Amino acid sequence: MGPHPYRTFASEHRMKTVFSFAALLALALIPSHARAALGGRVETVEADRARMKGTVQVRPATAYSVHEIQAPNKVVVREFVSPAGVVFGVGWRGPFVPDMQQLLGTYFARYQAAVQAQKSSYVGRRPLNIQSPEFVVQMNGHMRAYFGRVYLPAQVPQGVKVEELW
Repeated sequence: MGPHPYRTFASEHRMKTVFSFAALLALALIPSHARAALGGRVETVEADRARMKGTVQVRPATAYSVHEIQAPNKVVVREFVSPAGVVFGVGWRGPFVPDMQQLLGTYFARYQAAVQAQKSSYVGRRPLNIQSPEFVVQMNGHMRAYFGRVYLPAQVPQGVKVEELW
């Protein structure tokens, strides 16, 4: 007679649990900037393009390059990359707000805290304007017409006007 069916199930279940835990641990150890754009390397633009299921077009400018992602849902995201290869700004427009966690990466928690603080200080709707030494977020719009930008003031290349970033 073979092994007891319960013991086989229990050991298989334990093995799956250990494997699942190991997979989650491996994902947690991957640096978060590898999955997001702002403050990350230029290679993170590809992760954003894949997540949005869009196409990307790169346009060089004088002091930076613009990586424009067009998604099938008509959202356009522009990622601004410095000559050092760092994404120092992100702008968007379209019928939906893009996945801010994807675009902001390690800055997302600070963004959420700033949004909560700003919302608690007023009633109603108005443009979002977060100004801090670390990052700036400006967002506005209405249903089916949203736009905004976020940038890292310390990373903006010299001579670049932030008005250029949308």
